[in-house]
Amino acid sequence: MTQGGPAMTALDSTAKFASEGPLLDRLVRDAALSPDIRARISGRAASLIRRIRSESKPTMMELMLAEYGLSTREGVALMCLAEAMLRVPDRATIDALIEDKIAPSDWGRHLGDSSSSLVNASTWALMLTGRVLDDSKPGLAGTLRGAIRRLGEPVIRTAVTRAMREMGRQFVLGQTIDAALERAKGQEAKGYTYSYDMLGEAAMTAHDAARYAEEYRKAIAAIAGACRHGSVAKNPGISIKLSALHPRYEVAQEARVMAELVPVVRDLARQARAANMGLNIDAEEQDRLALSLKVIEAVLPDPDLAGWDGFGVVVQAYGKRASAMIDALHALAVQHDRRIMLRLVKGAYWDTEMKRAQVEGLPDFPLFTSKTATDVSYVALAKKLLGMTDRIYPQFATHNAHSVAAVLEMAGNLGGGAPFEFQRLHGMGERLHDIVLKDQGTACRIYAPVGAHQDLLAYLVRRLLENGANSSFVNQIVDEAVTPEEIARDPFDALAEARAPAALLAPDALYGPGRVNAQGFDLSAADRLEVIFAARGAGVPDAAPILADGQSAPGAPEPVTNPATGQVVGRVTQADAATVAQAIAAARPWGAPAPERARVLRQAADLYEAEFGPIFGILAREAGKTLNDAVAELREAVDFLRYYAQQGEAQEGAPRGIIAAISPWNFPLAIFTGQVAAALMAGNAVLAKPAEQTPLIAAHAVRLLHRAGVPRAALQLLPGDGGTVGAALTRDGRVGGVVFTGGTDTARLIAASMADHMAPGTPLVAETGGLNAMIVDSTALPEQAVRDIVASSFRSAGQRCSALRCLYLQEDVAEPVIAMIRGAMDELRVGDPWDLATDVGPVIDAEAQAGILAYLDQHRDRILHQVAAPATGFFVPPSLIRVDGIAALEREVFGPVLHVATYKARDLDRVVADINARGYGLTFGLHTRIDSRVQEITQAIHVGNIYVNRNQVGATVGSQPFGGEGLSGTGPKAGGPLYLPRFHAPAQAPAATAWTGPDSMARLRDALSAPPAPPAATEQLMPGPTGELNRLQTLARGPVLCLGPGPDAVAAQVAAVTQGGGQPVAAQGLPDAAALTDLPDLACVLWWGDAATGRDLAQALARREGPLVALVTALPDRAHLCHERHLCVDTTAAGGNAALLAG
Repeated sequence: MTQGGPAMTALDSTAKFASEGPLLDRLVRDAALSPDIRARISGRAASLIRRIRSESKPTMMELMLAEYGLSTREGVALMCLAEAMLRVPDRATIDALIEDKIAPSDWGRHLGDSSSSLVNASTWALMLTGRVLDDSKPGLAGTLRGAIRRLGEPVIRTAVTRAMREMGRQFVLGQTIDAALERAKGQEAKGYTYSYDMLGEAAMTAHDAARYAEEYRKAIAAIAGACRHGSVAKNPGISIKLSALHPRYEVAQEARVMAELVPVVRDLARQARAANMGLNIDAEEQDRLALSLKVIEAVLPDPDLAGWDGFGVVVQAYGKRASAMIDALHALAVQHDRRIMLRLVKGAYWDTEMKRAQVEGLPDFPLFTSKTATDVSYVALAKKLLGMTDRIYPQFATHNAHSVAAVLEMAGNLGGGAPFEFQRLHGMGERLHDIVLKDQGTACRIYAPVGAHQDLLAYLVRRLLENGANSSFVNQIVDEAVTPEEIARDPFDALAEARAPAALLAPDALYGPGRVNAQGFDLSAADRLEVIFAARGAGVPDAAPILADGQSAPGAPEPVTNPATGQVVGRVTQADAATVAQAIAAARPWGAPAPERARVLRQAADLYEAEFGPIFGILAREAGKTLNDAVAELREAVDFLRYYAQQGEAQEGAPRGIIAAISPWNFPLAIFTGQVAAALMAGNAVLAKPAEQTPLIAAHAVRLLHRAGVPRAALQLLPGDGGTVGAALTRDGRVGGVVFTGGTDTARLIAASMADHMAPGTPLVAETGGLNAMIVDSTALPEQAVRDIVASSFRSAGQRCSALRCLYLQEDVAEPVIAMIRGAMDELRVGDPWDLATDVGPVIDAEAQAGILAYLDQHRDRILHQVAAPATGFFVPPSLIRVDGIAALEREVFGPVLHVATYKARDLDRVVADINARGYGLTFGLHTRIDSRVQEITQAIHVGNIYVNRNQVGATVGSQPFGGEGLSGTGPKAGGPLYLPRFHAPAQAPAATAWTGPDSMARLRDALSAPPAPPAATEQLMPGPTGELNRLQTLARGPVLCLGPGPDAVAAQVAAVTQGGGQPVAAQGLPDAAALTDLPDLACVLWWGDAATGRDLAQALARREGPLVALVTALPDRAHLCHERHLCVDTTAAGGNAALLAG
C-alpha cells in the first residue's frame, strides 16, 4: 500500500475528515467574492427563475417531481415502484408490488413519528413534510386503487408497466447507443452536445466488468460516427465508471486494480482519442477517491494520449477534498503536458456516505453536511477552475440557477468563446439551459443515460431519491409558492445559519449522551493503514492463568499456532483443576460503587482503543481474523464496555457473587469482553475461561482491564480445555451463575452439570448456534442481494453464529442470481488474513477443517460452485451447495458453506414454516421491496434477529441486541436492555408453604396447551445510523409454569408473571419432578420451595429435548418471561432517506 506523493497526502484521512467550519472559511476566502458581486449573482439568478417560469413549460420529469414530489406518499410510492417493477419477471409478484405501493399498509404507524424509518420510502413519505394529500382529491394512488377494484389486476399491471416505461423514457435517452444517438439529434440541432453514459450498478463479477467494458467499446465506436466537429469540446463524448469496469474497485484490492483495470481504461482512452471525443471518468464514493487518482496517474501519461484534450474527470463539490483533487489533477496535467476536462458536480451519494461514516465510527463526515455548504463549495471551486483554464476545460454540471449565474458572473460573460461549458442531465434543467444557451451562447452538454430501462431505472431512481430533498432547485422551480428571490438566495449569506439535518448525528454521537460510539478505522486511507501496519507488528505476550494473588500456575507452556500459517504465535500455560479451585476460593465481588465501576469500564474501553495495534496483531495471528473483522471485533468489545457502563452506573443492585464466563474462539475479544463487562458492572467476581484456541487475546484483554482498575480478585483468567476448566467451573456450588457462548450440545452439558452441582435456580445465560436462512424474492435488486448473501455467508470464513446457512431464492430469478453469486464468489480472495486483500481467512483449527471438508466430500455431487483455497493452513474452499430446503441441513456447518434452495412464489408461507420447524431461531434475512411482505414475514418468523435488505451478520451493541430463541439460546440478548439485570441478585421471593398433594399431569398438560392469551408485544426503537430502522420487540415466550409451592406462592407467581408480560400457568399441587422432562412447550418454571425439590426439578428440566428451560427460584425478570426480537431494516435500499430529507 503506497502513500504516494504530495497529491496523495493532500487526499489523506486528515483532509478527508477535515472540520467543516474552517474548511468553508477557507473556501469563502479563496472565492473572494465581494458583496456586490454576490448580490449581482443572486439578482441574475432570480431573473433567470422568473424567465423560466414565464417563458416555457416544465418538462414531464419536472412536472412529475413537482406533482408527485418526495414530500408525498404517492411520489415516493411511484419511485419505489419504478425502482423495482421492471426487473420483476413473474406476474404474481408484480401484482403484489403494485398493490403494496398503491395501497400502502399502515403497519408501524402506531409507533408515532419516530417510525419515519420503517422499511422504505413508500410507507412513510407523508411524514417528510407533514403535508397530507387532500382526500377529496385522491390523486394517482386513489385512482389506481379504485381502478384495481373495477378493472382487475391484469389491466392495471399493463397500465402501470406502461407508466414505468414512460418514466424510463424520461430518465433514459435510449435503450441502445444507436437509439440514443438518433434521439439526440433534436437537441443537437438546438446547439447542445452530449455525453453518453452506460449507467448501471457497479460490477459484482468479472463477467459484469467484461460486459461493461465491451459496452463502452461499442458505444465509443458508435459515438465516433457522430464526432464530426474539429474539437473535443464540440464533439459528443462518453462517461465511464471505474467501479463498473472492475468487480473489486477498492483500496484493499489496489494491486489487482492497478494490474487489471488500468489497461482497460487506457485502451478505452486510446479509442476515444482516436475518435477525437471526450472520455470522462465518473465520480465514485469518497473511499475510492485516492484510488481513482492513482488510476488516472497511471493512464494520463500514456504517450498515445499526447495532444488529446479529451481526458476528463468528475469532481464532487460536496466532498471535503474536492479542492485538493482539483489541485492534484491540474498538477498532473502540467507534469505530463496535457489539457484535461473537469466536470464539477454537486455529488450523488450523500445519504450513503453519511450513513457509512456513522456505521463505521469515522472521525467525521467526508462530505459537507448541508446543501448550503455544498453550494458555497461549488461556487468557490468554479472560481478556482476558471483560473486554471491553461490546463483544464471546466464543465459545470448544474440545474441550479444560482450556480449558473455565479459561473457566468465570475467568467465575465465571455459568450461563445468561453473556455468552459455547462452540463445538464437528460430530462432536467432544460428550460434554464435553453435560456442561457440562447442569451449567452455558452456551450452546454447533456449528460444522457443509455441502457435498458429495467437495468437503469433502479439505479437512477436511487440516485434521484438520494438527492431529492425538497430544498433542491428542481422541486422549488415548479413550486410557485417559493419566490424567485428565495430560490436564488446567496448561499454565502445563508452559510451562517446553515445546519445539518436534525436527524443527522455525528458519528461519535450516534448513541446519545452517556455513550461514545466506538472509534472506527478508515481502511481506505493509506495513512491510517500505515499506522495500523506499524502498530500491529509487536510481539505477542504469552498467556497463563491470571490469579487474584498474582501467583503463577504450574504446568508447561504449550504453543499457540497461527491457523493460516502454522507458525507459533505464542505460548499458553493451561489451568488445571487445582488452579480453578484456587481461583474460586480467591474470588471476591467488586465492592466499588456502581459509578466507579462504570468509570473503570470506560477507562478500559479507552485502553482497548489505544492498544488497537497489538489487538489487531493478535486477532490476525491467533484467531485468523482479517483486518476488517479485527476492526469490527475491537469496536464491538469497546461498545460492550461503554454500553454496560451506561446501563449500570445508576443501578445499585447486589451482585450474584461469582460468575463463570465461558467464551468462544470465533469472537475471542468481543464476546469475551461482553460477558466479563456485564458481570463486572453488576459487581460480581468473574472467572473467565477463554476458548482453548484463543487464550492470547483473552490474556491481553484481562491485563488491560486490570490496568484500567478492575481488582484482580474480581477478574481472574483461567485458560484451559473445556473438559478440565469448563467442567470444574460448572460443577462448583460456589459459582453463582454461568454465561456461555458456544454449541447447543455443550450448553446442554453445562445445564446438566449445573443442575447436579449448583444451587437450584443458578442462572445459565447461553447463546448457541443457528441454522440461519435468508429469503430473496423477485423484487429484490440482485446486486444488493448478492452483496449481502456473500458477506453473510463467507465473511469471517463463515465462522459466525449469525452467518447465512440456507438461502431461499424465488425460482423466477434463481438462475441469474445464482450465476451472480458464483461470479461474486470467484472475486473473493482466500488466504492469510495478515494481507489486507484477503476476504476469507482460515477456519480455526485442524478439527474444524477436517469436519467441514468431510461434509463437503459427502455432498460433493450437490456442489454448485467452489473457490480454491490454499493448501497450507486450515483453509476450507468457500462452497455453494444446492439443497431442496432447510430440512436437508443435518447440522450447522460452521464454515464458508452456503446452501441454496428455490421456492415458488405461492409457497412463501411454507418456506417460513419450514424454517421455523427446525427449532433454531438466531438470525434471518429478507430481501424484498414489498412492505406488506416484510410485515407478514417478520411477524411469522421465530428468530431473535431479523435483517431486511441488508446482510445478516454484525449486530451492533445497544442498537441491534443479539441473541436467539429456541435451540439458539436462552436470552436475554447481549448488548440489550435486559442483559445486565440478569447478573444482579434477583428480588427475593416471598416465603412459600408446602403443597399438601400432587397435581394431575393430565390437567397440567391441558393447562400448558391452553395458557392465557399473550399480552400485546411491546416495541421500542433503538438508536442507530440514519437510513436504518432498529426496532426491539418484546413478546411472551409461552407458558410459565408456576409451581409455588402452595396456593399463596402460586398466586404471587401468577401475579409476577402477568405483570412481567408472560403467560402464567398455575399448578394445583406438586407434579412428579421427572414429568417435567416431557411436559410440552415450557418457557420456564418457577419454584420458591426447598432446595432438594428444586434440584430434582432442575435435573428434570436439564434432561429435556429441545430448548433449554430455566428453573427460577426467585422473582423472574422480564427476559425469563419474554422473547426479545430485533428487526433491522435498511430503509435506503430502494434509494433515499426520509429522515434526512425531512431535516
